[in-house]
Amino acid sequence: MLSVIVITENEERNIERCLDSVRWASEIIVVDAFSRDRTVEICTRFGAKVIQHAWCGYAAQKQFALDHAANEWVLSLDADEEITVELRDFIEKILSASGAYDGYEINRQSFFLGSRARYGGWFPDYQLRLFRREKTKIIRRSVHEGFSVEGRVGRAEGVVNHYTYHSIQHYLHKMNEYTSLEVLNKLLRKKRRVLWLDFITHPFSVFVRMFILLRGYHDGFRGFLLAFYSSLYNLLIYAKCWEYQSAQSRGVALPPVTNEELHVLQGLR
Repeated sequence: MLSVIVITENEERNIERCLDSVRWASEIIVVDAFSRDRTVEICTRFGAKVIQHAWCGYAAQKQFALDHAANEWVLSLDADEEITVELRDFIEKILSASGAYDGYEINRQSFFLGSRARYGGWFPDYQLRLFRREKTKIIRRSVHEGFSVEGRVGRAEGVVNHYTYHSIQHYLHKMNEYTSLEVLNKLLRKKRRVLWLDFITHPFSVFVRMFILLRGYHDGFRGFLLAFYSSLYNLLIYAKCWEYQSAQSRGVALPPVTNEELHVLQGLR
């Protein structure tokens, strides 16, 4: 038997597609951060068990969902993802046999502005998403959290479709959120201060790697945008690190952080 876990907050645009792809699962758990749109209504219609829980960070929210899963096998999905028929067939085979693995990495196919991102490092994109509950723990990071399995890990057949940024405005909004959280990751592990050279070399290397070395140009103008915005993403991380470090060196208060950032700092120390 399979438990599917999903965390949501105002996901009416995506959640129906996600839940429709896993409606065959024996249990669907949605941990919702008090959505103000139709998310809960849609989840209820699909028979999901909805638990409303105040937002406490990506990793902590997914841990809360995992803690409520009742079955041996768990599939973790984001609200903007859906599984394919091939992947469903593979999972059903795993559930009907004991198997030699305790977890499976699943390939993710992302869509950017409505089209597949086939190059630039966006595909293939294997992530550990299917696992035995009792052998799995959350990798606690402020953003881009993951799972770790104590045991053997294999690779699944089929893909997860990921309907990522649907507009430039959406991308820029998430970029600002994610880079602020990435700063926390970097500050907690960084061994030196940010230098002005970092603002040039790191973003430039990101663009060259994605657009040229990983052939992002094959995705046309969308490939260029992905490489360009990824380099800008990197630049923003270093700029925000510099901002934090400069404030500390002057002995002034750090720039305001969100409740989620404070929670992450407390949890990672």
